[in-house]
Amino acid sequence: MAEIKIKNVAKNFASYQALNDINLTVSDQEFMVLLGASGCGKTTLLRIIAGLETATQGEVWINDRRVDHLPPKDRGIAMVFQNYAVFPHLTVFENIAFGLRMHNHPSAEITKRVHRTAELMHIERLLKRYSGELSGGQRQRVAVARALAMEPDVILMDEPLSNLDALLRLEMRAELKGVLAESKTTAIYVTHDQVEAMSLADRISVMNQGRIVQASDPVDIYRNPAEKFVAGFIGNPPMNFLVADKRPDGRWTVGGQPYDGPSCAENTLDFAIRPEDVVLAETGIKAKVNVVEPLGAHLLVTCDVNGAQFRATLDSDANIGRGDTIALQPQLDRIRWFNPSNGMRQSLEKNDV
Repeated sequence: MAEIKIKNVAKNFASYQALNDINLTVSDQEFMVLLGASGCGKTTLLRIIAGLETATQGEVWINDRRVDHLPPKDRGIAMVFQNYAVFPHLTVFENIAFGLRMHNHPSAEITKRVHRTAELMHIERLLKRYSGELSGGQRQRVAVARALAMEPDVILMDEPLSNLDALLRLEMRAELKGVLAESKTTAIYVTHDQVEAMSLADRISVMNQGRIVQASDPVDIYRNPAEKFVAGFIGNPPMNFLVADKRPDGRWTVGGQPYDGPSCAENTLDFAIRPEDVVLAETGIKAKVNVVEPLGAHLLVTCDVNGAQFRATLDSDANIGRGDTIALQPQLDRIRWFNPSNGMRQSLEKNDV
């Protein structure tokens, strides 16, 4: 069993607080992604788990064993770095075998593990080559194979696909997810790429300014963001936000249209809807079209609604152009509401789907 528990972890660099009271449990064999913008603390947290950084406070547990006082080699982990760290003077075989040799495994066991992990990563034909003869994708496979050959309790990955081109990243994402599921290894993966996070993760921990603001499965984070930050960070394009004004009857006015919303003391709320959750209609939120971008199966339309930018993903056969005024009707069960004073989501039970 390789459950990871992070308990009240904080990290200060002089007067700068990089992490603030992080609590997180990663289940056995779970693929957890730490997602956030640069500087949010995700790599610092990964390095604390690995033992490459020391926490200012808090505890790290792996397999019901506290490990934050142990050196990296004694934590039962393996790590895959952004730059691959493949040794150029060694063959692929020796690169994969490197950690095993450092731990004095028998020669027969090393050969067995190297060939098994090479087959798993589809690089068994490359074992006699040197890294200079490999493509970026092949070097990435070598780095992952080297980590898996150690049969670690936990594998930690710090943006391992960021140096690959778009098509190769797509291929490696699918391959990596399948390989880790087959190896039954608990994984923590750091990325700033939300598409990568959504496609790989069993759960995502969204980080902002040194704290975890939401940890849940990808669909729940996408549909039910807990904070306005998450709603604006997840999605491409992200959620639209419009100001909603409370009416005397308790309903809310958005873009000139009345909507049912939360019962609360605030007189204004942030109304949020994803671009793909609106449709062209006879009535709805009035929007002036500024830009129309044909994207194959659909149009991405950027509009102006009372001075606020609003994007809509519409059918590619929609007959609209720059300067047109259109009506956009949101799917009512996809509307989300946020408190503008603290950014927290305002609960509305019938919208929580």
